Amino acid sequence: MAKSNAKDSGSMKKFEERLERLEELSGQIRRTDIPLDEALKAFEEGIRLARTLEKDLEKVESRIEVLMSNTEAPPDESPELELFDE
Repeated sequence: MAKSNAKDSGSMKKFEERLERLEELSGQIRRTDIPLDEALKAFEEGIRLARTLEKDLEKVESRIEVLMSNTEAPPDESPELELFDE
């Protein structure tokens, strides 16, 4: 089980790194002094990153749906989602 947690932690870190990179690219594209060819390269990389991030979010959403629909839990017991609270 520790392997799964380490793998999930690594995946989350990679997700966060890619999201941070996407934010950097977004900032570059918004600059008015960037040459068009650089803006286009940044845009293309951003599109690729956005697509991979979207796929990852869909996987997480599917996992959450499976966990939420677990029929083994008593019907009056709802899962705790403290992880998602800010």
